[in-house]
Amino acid sequence: MYFERRRSFKGLSTRTEQAVRGQVRETTLVARGLKKSYGDFEAVKGVDFEVYRGECFGFLGPNGAGKTTTMKTIYGAAIPTSGDLTVVGLDIRREERAVKRRIGVIPQENNLDEDLKVRENMLVYGRYFDLPKKVARQRADELLDFVQLTEKADAEVAELSGGMKRRLLIARALINDPDLVVLDEPTTGLDPQARHLVWDKLRELTLRGKTLILTTHYMEEAARLCDRLVIMEGGKIIAGGTPAGLISEHVSPQVLEFRSNQDSLRELRPLLDREADNVEESGSGEALLAFTSEADDLMETVRRSGIQVENTVYRQSGLEDVFLRLTGRSLTNS
Repeated sequence: MYFERRRSFKGLSTRTEQAVRGQVRETTLVARGLKKSYGDFEAVKGVDFEVYRGECFGFLGPNGAGKTTTMKTIYGAAIPTSGDLTVVGLDIRREERAVKRRIGVIPQENNLDEDLKVRENMLVYGRYFDLPKKVARQRADELLDFVQLTEKADAEVAELSGGMKRRLLIARALINDPDLVVLDEPTTGLDPQARHLVWDKLRELTLRGKTLILTTHYMEEAARLCDRLVIMEGGKIIAGGTPAGLISEHVSPQVLEFRSNQDSLRELRPLLDREADNVEESGSGEALLAFTSEADDLMETVRRSGIQVENTVYRQSGLEDVFLRLTGRSLTNS
């Protein structure tokens, strides 16, 4: 069975499973001084990172940060200009074909063959890896069951919803039983219900020992799925760690968003600068964000000041605050 060797560990955390197997922090991917240039343009400027077996590792960054190029070097769509990159224990330059046989890729764009039915998409893809027909059929059926598409096995791809197509892409990427799965914006365009179902399946893959590498623009997705992540900007890694660790390191735990007219916000700003740990203006300029460890005390200070505030929102700080703190709140042109 496709997942048979993992079943005795079902329900254990990734790190617990690794400890049981005596393989704590076994690396699946290691990059050292990785660079990629296109002519005179250096898209990736000497990054270092490593990914451990059975974890979900994320790349975040604004458009043009270099994360997509980095991902392409991992699955062999772009060859590094310099530096070292080892994927599933193999050098990507010398053993590119062998690497491709041991990874699965889930692209951002749907590239399913709409001339084929659901199961046929799986079987044809299996041929690329020289799978025997019997093995391909068995894996296809097990994987369609895994992504809850068994009832759609003989349906036309065009009949599937967006969420079903994403799940079929996940199943197809697993047909060769890869050690590493690369996901480029895996839930773009999905409704919340479909997105959560995809998240559940991706989390289950890490529990079954698969290593995931993920790019996403959804901060909630990164926080829910990633064991660790890096933030890139300008071709460099500017921060890295666990989602909780990055939040703790870069922002205060509580945020008060003060919304009012421009005159009131200008009057409020000096007070917040004195009392809060950090103050930022929203991208639209319609609110001030005060980061603090003592939200109740800050609210009381603002109330006593008599400054008129139309609306105040209290929330816990999150990964999006870290991202915007490090990369800026204004849109780039890249």
